[in-house]
Amino acid sequence: MTPQTDPQAGAAVKAADRAHVFHSWSAQELIDPLAVAGAEGSYFWDYDGKRYLDFTSGLVFANIGYQHPKVVAAIQEQAGKLATFAPAFAVEARSEAARLIARRTPGDLDKIFFTNGGAEAVENAVRMARLHTGRPKVLSAYRSYHGATAAAINLTGEPRRWPSDTGTAGVVRFWAPFLYRSPFHAETEQQECERALQHLADTIAFEGPATVAAIVLETIPGTAGVMVPPPGYLEGVRALCDEHGIVFVLDEVMAGFGRTGKWFAADHSGVVPDLLTFAKGVNSGYVPLGGVAISGAIADTFARRPYPGGLTYSGHPLACAAAVATLNVMEEEGIVEQAARTGEDVLGPGLRELARRHPSVGEVRGTGVFWALELVRDAETREPLVPYNPVGEANAPMAAFAAAAKERGLWPFVNMNRTHVVPPCTITEAEAKEGLAALDEALSVADEHTV
Repeated sequence: MTPQTDPQAGAAVKAADRAHVFHSWSAQELIDPLAVAGAEGSYFWDYDGKRYLDFTSGLVFANIGYQHPKVVAAIQEQAGKLATFAPAFAVEARSEAARLIARRTPGDLDKIFFTNGGAEAVENAVRMARLHTGRPKVLSAYRSYHGATAAAINLTGEPRRWPSDTGTAGVVRFWAPFLYRSPFHAETEQQECERALQHLADTIAFEGPATVAAIVLETIPGTAGVMVPPPGYLEGVRALCDEHGIVFVLDEVMAGFGRTGKWFAADHSGVVPDLLTFAKGVNSGYVPLGGVAISGAIADTFARRPYPGGLTYSGHPLACAAAVATLNVMEEEGIVEQAARTGEDVLGPGLRELARRHPSVGEVRGTGVFWALELVRDAETREPLVPYNPVGEANAPMAAFAAAAKERGLWPFVNMNRTHVVPPCTITEAEAKEGLAALDEALSVADEHTV
């Protein structure tokens, strides 16, 4: 698809947006949204015909890229057959989507509860855990994001929680492992793992194991920084949950469906949670869909006891048809394997080479097409390029970096002092190298703010 220029249409789109659209996470008068005319594959473009390589995959959901013809056709076909239907009925697209998802989830997570997105999936996973155990508390990590609905935002560890934190949601937070900024003064991955697990064990002990319903973890934290857990950590959390009868919930909303080079990030360790939340990549965000994959033991809790939860659009036929097509395309085209190769052969080596040449890059971490660069003012002290949760002028160095990337046709995912590299799983080697070249130039702007 060739971008066409139509500045007048773009101006009309922007005017209507500014007049009527209330944007999330934003001070409405301080934003200037780009008017997007179209997208295909790894790129999108504006009404002036400027094309951007998308290193964000939307919000880390366009795993198979934009406008995949087979998924678009499946949505069109489903709309002609049965555009919508209530969730209490057995519908072909819904049944097949659940079957295909259950085929890929680890262990015995064979029952699928559909939601409209990731936050609702987390809400329902927490509700299931509390009802299954009869316990009130849920533990979550400080460096985490689980969604913007009531329970999910209270579980979240990063600053977007603060304005909505009730302080009474039954949530207890703990430090998960992150060696680069270790809260445990660890010097090796093994030390970080051991000390993080001891910290979690102590937290459980002092909170009272019989009061803890669930531990909720992003298998690999996404927005909070793409911190791949050290070997043995998830296994250790699983063991603590087993010891105390705690439900282990893995949040794979961002990490699932090929993003890490496996169908699920849990597959890297072989750990099987009791509940697994998903969304985003399940159908590349073409139609809103999320869900909870449920273990046999928890499903049995509700075999003769009604589960008190549901949504009008749960398992919407259009969304499920998109999921069926997406999962089939991922298998037919080897997209999960492609993501693994891209990470191992192109992105990993390329990003580490950038780190060697740019003093602003303190650390590179990630796997598959799920990476983050930690940007710093001082590589020795690891002082972040901008402060934690910066606003206004304090964020100027990261704003300058992002602007430089966009000028070069690269749309970056920027959060605090990090830039994440999270393109579609289908990105080609040539496209990835194009993005790395633009990133190389943009990092020179970040370098100007180092000491």
